[in-house]
Amino acid sequence: MAHVSKNPAIAMRDGVSPSCLALPRLRHIPWLTLLDHLAERLPRVSRDEWAQRMASGQVVGENGEPLGLDAPYANGSRIYYWRDMPDEAPIPFEARVLFEDAHLVVADKPHFLPVTPGGRYVKETLLVRLKTQLGCPDLSPLHRIDRETAGLVLLCKRPQDRDAYQRLFRERRVDKQYEAIAAWTDRLTFPLTRTSHILEDEQAFYRMREARPDENLPPNSETRVDCVERRGLWAMYRLWPESGKRHQLRVHMNALGLPLLGDQFYPTARRGPSEKEDFANPLRLLARGIAFTDPVTGAAQSHKSCMHLAWP
Repeated sequence: MAHVSKNPAIAMRDGVSPSCLALPRLRHIPWLTLLDHLAERLPRVSRDEWAQRMASGQVVGENGEPLGLDAPYANGSRIYYWRDMPDEAPIPFEARVLFEDAHLVVADKPHFLPVTPGGRYVKETLLVRLKTQLGCPDLSPLHRIDRETAGLVLLCKRPQDRDAYQRLFRERRVDKQYEAIAAWTDRLTFPLTRTSHILEDEQAFYRMREARPDENLPPNSETRVDCVERRGLWAMYRLWPESGKRHQLRVHMNALGLPLLGDQFYPTARRGPSEKEDFANPLRLLARGIAFTDPVTGAAQSHKSCMHLAWP
């Protein structure tokens, strides 16, 4: 089975690392060439496609040298190859690096840009863009925010530091603050706290929902909400998630009768996850601030997004 390359001799290409394949060490080798092995063992790529990749230098050995069409099967070695990248519609917004040291990167992510590769997005993601920009092949995100959400994302530069930073999130030792725009209401008293059990919506994999009372599921999510500004029919809300469930803020605000402006999935889905984006109508949700004690340096870290939500 192939996995992402960690060989320092194998460079990224356009911010994307190659896949690594370990060739089985066999007493009797049934393949004369590497191409024979790839065509038989990885048939989802045709023999002609493997031949084209090898001819164009997209399959290399452990020293980074291209392996040609006549390369023999090397018993027990590792080979590296780059997958064909799908054509991606460009996302016309740029992230900004707010902080960088030897261990950590704090980025300000725009709306619509995914954090990590997945589905139809590979190069048009925050991670791949920053790997290219910073020349850091080991860069990895420490947490996720939705593609539709803008704001702060923390990324680790060194694999040996990753667990220390991720432990901050697991142990809830990171203070996170969001801003959102939704309808104004006078039927609720702020500040308030919303707790519920959030689970995947069985009718749509890309949505979440709150458990019904008859399901008798204990709370697994908590969000503090305050109203900080009103402009006519709309208001700015400040949100503090005490847990990190998928779509938590969107689900909790919708459950309060305050679906976020520009939300395409709540209260009802207005488009599918693969349909064309409306760049003129972003989700009004911003990861505004983050604060924690750096577990590697011991320094107090506090960062604020430079982005702002657009009022209607």
